[in-house]
Amino acid sequence: QVQLVESGGGLVQAGDSLRLSCAASGRTFSNYGMGWFRQAPGKEREFVAAISSSGGSTNSADSVKGQFTVSRDNAKNSVYLQMNSLKPEDTAIYYCAAAVGRATYYSSRFYNSWGQGTQVTVSS
Repeated sequence: QVQLVESGGGLVQAGDSLRLSCAASGRTFSNYGMGWFRQAPGKEREFVAAISSSGGSTNSADSVKGQFTVSRDNAKNSVYLQMNSLKPEDTAIYYCAAAVGRATYYSSRFYNSWGQGTQVTVSS
């Protein structure tokens, strides 16, 4: 099992940037893909971005393409989500998740470990 701890959330204004971090422990970090999901109030959890175990492949939701960038540092057992030009509709709890395999996955059913989440609030 993998333990995940997110950090970096906060209250920002529209147009600002934030960088979320997720520290992993447990399984060998370089053996599995990682993903970021978010859940806004009253909405279902949705996929944001994913990165393969090596970091060589990434995917992101259409809603954040060109705005958010996922990266990882296997030496530090960490994955990151750089969020630029934030909008009020980006307000949500952001979760990192560890995948069951090495690839990038859109569906939450391919992730078996989840962090506790970090709140991101964007004011207009």
